[in-house]
Amino acid sequence: MSFNPQQLVIQKVEQCIVHASAYFGRNFVLPKISFNQRGKIAGCARLQINELRFNPVLLCDNVDAFIEEVVPHEVCHLLAYTLFGKVRPHGKEWQGLMLELFELKGQTYHQMDVSKVKGKSFKYQCECGPIELSIRRHNKVVRGVQTYICRKCKSPLRTELCL
Repeated sequence: MSFNPQQLVIQKVEQCIVHASAYFGRNFVLPKISFNQRGKIAGCARLQINELRFNPVLLCDNVDAFIEEVVPHEVCHLLAYTLFGKVRPHGKEWQGLMLELFELKGQTYHQMDVSKVKGKSFKYQCECGPIELSIRRHNKVVRGVQTYICRKCKSPLRTELCL
């Protein structure tokens, strides 16, 4: 029998949905599952169409993290939307579901190595050091439609091209 990470993810999604259905005493519809998420994002819940997308490159290198964290994380997004409607993505409803259903503290960001999926980046500077922005974010800065601040020191990011 061969090791198939995608099949493990599908089984975990099914387990999470069955568990939530039993917990709430109602049947939740199994979502469509695809493995076409790109970039540094591990998984994505498409709420209105009840679909979960997973990153196949990150999955291959991080099977345990997907099974233990990413799948419950994304399933809880769908459950929060079904139970509460449109709410903050990582708000109290989502956090409550993560804790109640899966005994997990909801983490917003994963800690996986993204070197295999990392695209072109641009160096920016804040008060506490250099930060890299993706080409998408860099282009927003160049067009003047977005500014970014450092999560740690809260200072605005500026391009290193400015002398």
